[in-house]
Amino acid sequence: MGVRSTPAVRRAAVIGSGVMGAGIAAHLANAGMSVLLLDVVPDALTEQEAKAGATLEDRAVRNRLAAAGLARLAKQEPPALYEASFIGRIAPGNLEDDLARLGEVDWIVEAVVERLDIKRSVFARIESVLKPGTLVSSNTSGLSAAAMAEGRGETFRKQFAVTHFFNPPRHMKLVEVVPGPDTAPGTIDRLAAVCEGQLGKGIVRAKDTPNFIANRIGTYGMATTIAAARAYGLGVDEVDALTGPAMGRPKTATFRLLDLVGLDTLLHVLDNVRERSDDPAERDAFARPPELEALVAKGWTGEKAGSGFYRKIKRPGGGSDIETLQLDTLTYAPRRSVHSPVIEAAKTAKGTAAKVKALLFTDPDDRYARFAWTALKTVLLYSARQLGAIADTIADIDRALVWGFNWELGPFELWDAIGLERSVQRMRAEGDEIPAWVADWIAAGNRGFYKQEGTRRFYVSRGEYRLQEEEPDVLSLKAVKDAGKLVLGNAGASLLDIGDDVAALVFHSPNNAIGGDILTAIRQSAAEVSRNWRGLVVANEGRHFCVGANLMMLLLEAQNGDFDEIDDIIAEFQQSMLTLKRLDRPVVAAPHRMTLGGGVEACLPADRIVFASETYFGLVETGVGLIPAGGGCKEAAALADARTGAGGDLQPQVNALFETIALGKTSTSGYDVARLGFMRPQDRVVLRGETRAAEAKRTVLAMDREGYAPPPADRRIRVAGREGRAVLRLAVENMRLGGMASEHDVRIGRKLAHVLAGGDAAPGAEVSEQYLLDLEREAFLSLCGEPKTQARMQHMLATGKPLRN
Repeated sequence: MGVRSTPAVRRAAVIGSGVMGAGIAAHLANAGMSVLLLDVVPDALTEQEAKAGATLEDRAVRNRLAAAGLARLAKQEPPALYEASFIGRIAPGNLEDDLARLGEVDWIVEAVVERLDIKRSVFARIESVLKPGTLVSSNTSGLSAAAMAEGRGETFRKQFAVTHFFNPPRHMKLVEVVPGPDTAPGTIDRLAAVCEGQLGKGIVRAKDTPNFIANRIGTYGMATTIAAARAYGLGVDEVDALTGPAMGRPKTATFRLLDLVGLDTLLHVLDNVRERSDDPAERDAFARPPELEALVAKGWTGEKAGSGFYRKIKRPGGGSDIETLQLDTLTYAPRRSVHSPVIEAAKTAKGTAAKVKALLFTDPDDRYARFAWTALKTVLLYSARQLGAIADTIADIDRALVWGFNWELGPFELWDAIGLERSVQRMRAEGDEIPAWVADWIAAGNRGFYKQEGTRRFYVSRGEYRLQEEEPDVLSLKAVKDAGKLVLGNAGASLLDIGDDVAALVFHSPNNAIGGDILTAIRQSAAEVSRNWRGLVVANEGRHFCVGANLMMLLLEAQNGDFDEIDDIIAEFQQSMLTLKRLDRPVVAAPHRMTLGGGVEACLPADRIVFASETYFGLVETGVGLIPAGGGCKEAAALADARTGAGGDLQPQVNALFETIALGKTSTSGYDVARLGFMRPQDRVVLRGETRAAEAKRTVLAMDREGYAPPPADRRIRVAGREGRAVLRLAVENMRLGGMASEHDVRIGRKLAHVLAGGDAAPGAEVSEQYLLDLEREAFLSLCGEPKTQARMQHMLATGKPLRN
């Protein structure tokens, strides 16, 4: 695609320092841009400013709103910035003193309040200093691009479009790019290239219609789901149990999502479509649900108000309870756990397609199944009717819902999953009108909107299949496997041929937890790659890279007293990781999202790591009463040695890594891994996570061309020894005395100190890797026998949260 060769944006300006404006500025800074954040000049002093003797002419006062936006960013949770220091890339200012500086930037993003008159006034000011070639875009959730550009000159109109970021801008993948009637094609191409290539976003090209694609279909679905709940007499708990993961959507489902979005915000979005639609049926569908109107009238607008469809009530003795709204009385009652055969069938089914089919078809006459069918079919039919009106392709519609609402499958993908022909027959039997193009497509003998041929995917477009262009620089491991490129594998992992004589080891066990099958696959893959391949990539496309070892298996062995079996498991884990480390071909790991415990230990043996920007990396074993024993402590000791250098004082580096591991710290991003001490000079971060496998493959090939040599098998690691251990144990004791560590925490900390410092070795002694691995395994085994460790393991498995005992 030509768009990838367009000039990069180095300097940007964001106008509006509210939640979205500051969030967009933060993400532009994440991408390495220098950002000017502007807002209006205040017309009055605050009480604090007046007491300090400030005037309205003081620069600090004039920049107050933008500076306040930056201050909120610094405290935001989850963080808007990949690394705290990135805030230094953003400079606050105001629209009067700094207006001329807009002529120095490559891209201006307007993110002020959603009012057409205010946006137009901002654009008039921008136009007065606009230079040719500067991109101008509006972050609006549904205002017309044409209306916003009205009255501006030709140059402005050619350089202007909508870039609709979803909130929060760092974490949400979708950006809808929407041209106005006079937007130059090159402007759209460049915005798409910048958002995709520099910001790591997923781009869909939408038409200039009310609420564009994702909000148009998503809010339609919310409105019709509320209507269906009313028709079937279902409560908030029941609807959310049916419209969350069981339907391939997030746990926030319908009503929880509405509380997060804000009920008043949804009413605004519904109004925007209804008031601009000429279709009576659509106007009816986007009518204000009476339940929402009543709640907004009471001020119960969702989470920001403390009450909506849900509310949290504090208990007198501490803790809290969640209550849900009763739709018929608008009163609250304790939240209920919803059970039903169709819900249980959906829960136990594997994969989104199977879950939705189980929900709909296990018992089609079940009341819950009939509600789910009604809620789903209305969205499918509406999406089909909107093709050509809101977007040119079904691929853009599907991607908008997947990236903007976190659906597992877009509407047309979901339609294929439940059976296109079967579902249309049922719709017809129920009197639904099928869009002509869908009916014609089925009549022509087609059984799905999509089809796969090898690694190529096609979708229906104008009555025929069209090749779907993949996102630039994305290597789809799923498509590779679907194309039959499996080299070897088992239930836990597969070795795939990803081209150019490079193989990829892909985990696919539940949660990608490391068990015996993955360890076997690692050793088999290492032998295969050594014989026949140029190198190995370790990556996967699971929700998370790896959440650690198979904790359930370890707990069962510990409770049964099978410590010889645990010893064998840990020894196998350690040797598998050592096999990766000593492979005579380059190994590059490409982790993403949660990479914890054993997942970290599967990455550190790699010659290089390509982190996705959204990687939460940490050795967290102390949370379940253990210490890292798959090579994690050994690699930490090696990192301390490498950073210190010959003859240097090891203790500061050992202290820092000990604290990181003992407290189970995890990174907040791929960049933040450096703060924890696990990033090495040769490692790097890719902002666009989907490119990590392709980047890892390129890295393997580059290392191979340079003449790869594996690390020596007899590598020695300098350790802090007995004296270093004493320092670490003193820190543990101080934590106990300060009330920050329980007796069991102290026991774990002392074991960790023993291993990380090299046991009874002399200070500065050089020890073998196997020596440190033996210390790890011994400490791990002794902790497995502790009842309090077993209690921690059991609690984590039951609740997903650590137990402090």
